[in-house]
Amino acid sequence: MYKYIEKIFTFLYPVFRKWGLGSSSASYISLVLNITIMCVLAYIMYAIFRLILVTIMAVIAQKTKTKFDDLLVTNKTAKYIAHLIPLLFIYKSVPIILERFEYWESFFGKLVEIYIVVLLLWIIRTIFNALRDYLKLKPRYSDKPIDSFIQVIMIVLWAVGLTVITSKLFNIDQKELLTYLGAVSAVIILIFRDTILGFVSSVQVSINDMIRIGDWITMDRFGADGDVIEINLASVKVQNFDKTTTTIPTYSLSSDSFQNWRGMLNSDGRRIKRHILIKASSIRFLEAAELNNLKKIHLISDYIDSRTIEINEYNSNNKIDKSIPINGRNLTNLGIFRKYITEYLYNYPGLNKDMMMLCRQLQSTSHGVPLEVYAFSHDKRFENYEYIMSDIFDHIIASVPYFDLEIFETITENNLPVA
Repeated sequence: MYKYIEKIFTFLYPVFRKWGLGSSSASYISLVLNITIMCVLAYIMYAIFRLILVTIMAVIAQKTKTKFDDLLVTNKTAKYIAHLIPLLFIYKSVPIILERFEYWESFFGKLVEIYIVVLLLWIIRTIFNALRDYLKLKPRYSDKPIDSFIQVIMIVLWAVGLTVITSKLFNIDQKELLTYLGAVSAVIILIFRDTILGFVSSVQVSINDMIRIGDWITMDRFGADGDVIEINLASVKVQNFDKTTTTIPTYSLSSDSFQNWRGMLNSDGRRIKRHILIKASSIRFLEAAELNNLKKIHLISDYIDSRTIEINEYNSNNKIDKSIPINGRNLTNLGIFRKYITEYLYNYPGLNKDMMMLCRQLQSTSHGVPLEVYAFSHDKRFENYEYIMSDIFDHIIASVPYFDLEIFETITENNLPVA
């Protein structure tokens, strides 16, 4: 091939000399014409090879089932590969065309070499981009930080490419250049601190499966509360529920605390954990007449009957003096109310009966006695979950007066008793 290129670009100078032109004139005229011929031939080669490669790639993409070749077409890999043949032609032609111009031969030769390195890196980049898009289509990899790994690989390749370009540009041996780079490694580490931290964090996040694309996370420090839409080397993008976007440094995920709701979403229910405060002064023992009245409440009528029989037998067998209610065993309005809430939860259709479900009394506070509902809703969608929880507590709050209980409220001027 080199012989043919040499014949193409060496025949003009002798022809001009035969026509009587001087050495300098013949050199410059042949130079201009040779450059024109080189550019025309390079463009023709590019057009031909681009047509061939793009056509072949498109045909292969249509005939194969895999999506990878389709993504190679989308990322224009064939278009960039088509530049290589004419570029190699130019690389071989420049020394011949500029044979009589040593300075320009060296200068343009370096430019062509640098462009070849950049083009190779660009081709590799399009292949990795196609690989990234292909892996994202696979359910197995859809939630992995593929962007981070691709970015790391490209950073390494660009570092190698810049090393080669620098050595070519300044005629420095690559081993010597690496020695110089080692001397300034502290500066490099300082400049790429976030990138290095991001890379380490990306590896930790991936290995430990801390976060995936599509996860709902909450990170109060950054005001993030929403779905992860992108994981990069340096940052993680979260689309909040108000449709704003929060960008979190990747390394913060391994150094700071955040809440990942994936476990809840993958479970069989979403937890309801909320309490009401019962006024302590309204809690008391119940008399027989009051128990008979509460038996009208369908959900607890059987419970009151069975408990009343059990308590009466105990008090009778132990000869308890019931002239004072505190003696022996007794039923309280809070205990009956707690049982009512439990039965109500078991009969509520929106809760998962296979998961924990209870109504419990928490430690008393200066604001009253907390009565907490602990259950799991079948529907985990935000709006439906909030509706179920509100519906349950609407009923519970409305039920409080039926048990002669009171909900604690802070006294203000508006609810002071009228004299």
